[in-house]
Amino acid sequence: MSKRSKKQRGAAFRGHGHGMQLARRMPWVPDIPTLSEAAKRRLQVVEFSLKRGVAMACEAFGVSRSTVYRWRKQYQPYRVTSLEPRSRAPKTTRPVRWTWEDEQRILTVRQQYPRWGKRKLLPMLREQGCTLSEATVGRILARLKAAGRLIEPKRMPVRRPRPLRPHATRKPKDYQPQRPGDLLQIDTVHLTTREGTQLRQFSAIDVISRVAAVTVRRSATAGTARAFLEELLDRYPIRIRAIQVDGGSEFMAEFEDACAANDIPVYVLPPRSPKLNGRVERFNRTSQEEFWHCYDGDLDLVAANAALRAWEATYNHVRPHQALQMQTPLDYLRSFATQQLSHM
Repeated sequence: MSKRSKKQRGAAFRGHGHGMQLARRMPWVPDIPTLSEAAKRRLQVVEFSLKRGVAMACEAFGVSRSTVYRWRKQYQPYRVTSLEPRSRAPKTTRPVRWTWEDEQRILTVRQQYPRWGKRKLLPMLREQGCTLSEATVGRILARLKAAGRLIEPKRMPVRRPRPLRPHATRKPKDYQPQRPGDLLQIDTVHLTTREGTQLRQFSAIDVISRVAAVTVRRSATAGTARAFLEELLDRYPIRIRAIQVDGGSEFMAEFEDACAANDIPVYVLPPRSPKLNGRVERFNRTSQEEFWHCYDGDLDLVAANAALRAWEATYNHVRPHQALQMQTPLDYLRSFATQQLSHM
């Protein structure tokens, strides 16, 4: 009987039962985690930025550079769950240092006086032996409200009655100015000079001819508005047939009475609609840019009004107006009067 070689004997031994060994082992496959939608999107952004760059990732996904860098720093290749949104809850919270009896005591007192705050409740709580601080009482009140145990009384809306305006009305929809003087827009501007002086500017401009008038006062009241109207009636080159103002209190009372005495209708704008007074709003900006930004004279009312009247004359007589085909307002008035005479 021939002898078996050493290699053959080893192979036979490994083939028997308890002595068998596996030459290769199956690799361990971890469980694939389930990612949230937010983590999946972050993973897409991070992988895209690693391939194409941060700038292209920001443009493609609409995130900021700092966000991309923060996600890349947070990302761990062998743990994709690292991109899951983290809790923003504080790591440490203020411990509750009061008892249930304290809450009940504060709740009882607050229900007795439902409009009292923590500062007013504190003396009464002191009389009952409560030693909690004012801030703690405030936190307890907030906790009671959040839990629904403390119901605040409903606030009754207070509606202020609108002031009676016997002469002022809304402008009719079918009213369209056709000739100079049909509608004059008036407005006020709150001015603060470089020296900190507070002034109020009254501005008026005709919708058709763009003829403007301006003055400055220390305050904007119904009395100063009435005085400005009287100035307009004296020095305005055209007859004023209607006036449009906003809802400011300076255009009530005495101002309305003066308009009614001169048989001038007053049209009041709806609330929060300055665009309907666009002509005078644009004139206010022009006066600030062309006069107040360049004026370095005395801020006394006499001196300031004299300089303002000089600039007003330049605006009406010299300055070309784009809406008037580069005519001045006074030139437009003359041409309009000439056209009217030629049609007669």
